[in-house]
Amino acid sequence: MAAKFTRRQIVNGVLLGGAAVSVALATRRYPGEIKSIHDITDALNYGLHDLMLSGQPRVREFTRNDLVLDFPTSGVTAPRDERYQSMRENNFADYRLLVDGLVDNPMSLSLDELRALPAQSQITMHTCDEGWSAIGEWKGVPLAQLLSRAGVQDSARYVVFHCMDTQFNDKPYYESIDLFAASHPQTLLAYDLNGEPVPQKNGAPLRLRIETQIGYKHAKFVERVELVDNLLTIGDGRGGWWEDYDNAIWYAGL
Repeated sequence: MAAKFTRRQIVNGVLLGGAAVSVALATRRYPGEIKSIHDITDALNYGLHDLMLSGQPRVREFTRNDLVLDFPTSGVTAPRDERYQSMRENNFADYRLLVDGLVDNPMSLSLDELRALPAQSQITMHTCDEGWSAIGEWKGVPLAQLLSRAGVQDSARYVVFHCMDTQFNDKPYYESIDLFAASHPQTLLAYDLNGEPVPQKNGAPLRLRIETQIGYKHAKFVERVELVDNLLTIGDGRGGWWEDYDNAIWYAGL
């Protein structure tokens, strides 16, 4: 005889099942420590995001008439690192972008070598978690193309961006995304803004543009792209400087 369930039992079962899935996703996302309910909701939002956006749709692009010519910024605008200042004074002639970690072909690329790669331009809206937004034209190397050249190993799960700006707690800024976000067609490592080299205040010489997520994920002053299988050994293990310092959510989708 088939078992009969009441409506309340079905609803409770769905809720419990959803909670179990959320906790499982959070444990996978934060294998070191689940600090709050925000970690659980973050992981669930991330899972739904991947499911709903599996086709990787492009975000809206604008026209040059919409550009904000003096593009605003937040956070560090002038890194204190002496090496950075020396490179800036030399117009970044000595700059190298390192691509390493779980890749078959580690790379060290100068800014000229990055500019020689096939480029992409896009006019998109930056949305800052501080409450402002601005439209800019970004040009750079699609991250997916760069990772393809490096040869991502099967064990890699995340892309970590190491930066040259040291924060007020004397720790360098870093951020991370997963390979799904890295493969989005509008995820760039940008070296130009509004037709000119990215200004120092906006992250010169190279910054991340991940148009499906908000401001603090767009790492500035990038000098290293590292492929890893987990985030536990990077910073305090939560995937980014703000995530470590202020328990910001790792998934920062729009």
